[in-house]
Amino acid sequence: MSSSTRHPRSAPASVACTGLSYVWPDGTGVFDGLQVAFGPGRTGLIGVNGSGKSTLLKLIAGELTPGDGTVRVSGEIGYLPQNITLDTALRVDETLGIDAVRAALHAIEAGDAREEHFTTVGDDWDVEERALATLSALGLGDIDLDRTIGEVSGGESVLLRLAALLLRRPDVLLLDEPTNNLDLHARQRLYTAVDGWSGVMVVVSHDRELLDHVDQIADLRGGEVTWYGGNFSAYEQALAAEQEAAERMVRVAETDLKKQKRQLADAQVTLARRRRYGQKMWDSKREPKIVMGARKRAAQVSAGKHRILHEEKLAEAKERLDEAVELVRDDDEIRVDLPFTAVPPGREVLTLRGLRLAHGAGLPGQFELRGPERVALVGRNGAGKTTLLRTIAGELAPVEGEAIAHVPLRFLPQRLDVLDDGLSVAENVARFAPDATNNRIRARLARFLFKGARADQPAATLSGGERFRAALAALMLAEPAPQLLLLDEPTNNLDMASVAQLTSALESYEGALIVAGHDMPFLESIGVTRWLHM
Repeated sequence: MSSSTRHPRSAPASVACTGLSYVWPDGTGVFDGLQVAFGPGRTGLIGVNGSGKSTLLKLIAGELTPGDGTVRVSGEIGYLPQNITLDTALRVDETLGIDAVRAALHAIEAGDAREEHFTTVGDDWDVEERALATLSALGLGDIDLDRTIGEVSGGESVLLRLAALLLRRPDVLLLDEPTNNLDLHARQRLYTAVDGWSGVMVVVSHDRELLDHVDQIADLRGGEVTWYGGNFSAYEQALAAEQEAAERMVRVAETDLKKQKRQLADAQVTLARRRRYGQKMWDSKREPKIVMGARKRAAQVSAGKHRILHEEKLAEAKERLDEAVELVRDDDEIRVDLPFTAVPPGREVLTLRGLRLAHGAGLPGQFELRGPERVALVGRNGAGKTTLLRTIAGELAPVEGEAIAHVPLRFLPQRLDVLDDGLSVAENVARFAPDATNNRIRARLARFLFKGARADQPAATLSGGERFRAALAALMLAEPAPQLLLLDEPTNNLDMASVAQLTSALESYEGALIVAGHDMPFLESIGVTRWLHM
């Protein structure tokens, strides 16, 4: 039996999931008896890709029905999904859900005093003022309520959807990766909105800066939630202390296991000596036969007990080691040697001259990239960052000017469509390095954490983080080796572990790098040498 219950707001708003189980239609299990509750305050829900964070929000929001267990919600829910598709013909006021009230207000102002208009307005006489104030608080003050969605950027449409939720004033607000596709300015506005929230908020995000605005962290791992008080920075400190203690326990358990193995071996040597001595006494018949027989039986019983005791201690030591190892997180890092990507300091890598791009963006004057520089490409949504990268990659022709790459380059787009879904990971890499042997490809893929059978996985079956890692491997292992790498919003939809893996892979990369992004902690972690503002 499963159920989902919405209670009117009488007690403080809350969410409680009891015995929650869910299986995807293809048979993949997500939860089995999950117990979790969210009360007033802002909770950051984190976990590796595939752990079920978005699924849990959908179950709470009623978008999915659990296979078993219950979801109980006190109060009204507002839900901002990760992927938002809005009809481009919708007006802004329709997106905000205020079009009917607004039309009734305008009719009354024009002298139409029919009862139905007053019924529609109710007590919401200031709806336009509240809507404009909410838009202004989110940095959308210049957007007219009569504009259509087709006239705003992708980031602005995310903020419009959030504005619609804030206007409804729900008791429980669920946000799934809300900063994806938001520029730096829009992210700051979102952080301010989060700071001002007073109800129940559950936010799924990989944005470290956003997670530093929450009150507590809920870490979803292996179908269970572990709670940490404080924001993400406090969580990292607590986790580091936990992992240090866990690693100490592993070292102690390993030492104890070695000791127990040594003591068992010593005991076996001692028992062997006793057996040899007993046999010698038996052979020489120095004592009566009945005495020697009794002594032999007693020795065998004693030896058996001794062996069992040591074997039990050894088994216990192995069990303690297994338990200690379980507590240590296995977050592998990508460590790969990429010497052929190296660019000598001062070498000409890229020249941009008087660029005017498709869709109206531009980069006047001349821009030169030399040596292994790392450039962060930043700017507002719609400023032309992706268009510039596609122009440099040769996918788009400039309207004016030229973009000249002097070294081999590769471009990793947001869509990760460099992979052929019908091919395995190894076969995808082979497409970019046709002269490399199968053994060489597999050996190098293992460094990207695709070991053994994992390299044979079809690209279509990969999770978001795995797909990103496979696409990155295909480009970095390409021949000729790329000495200029272009990355467009690489941390979008990546969990914390995958962002750490990307960072470690880029530490091994020795070429020039241009990264378009809004994730400031990530950009600062990869050693950016220059900032290019569009």
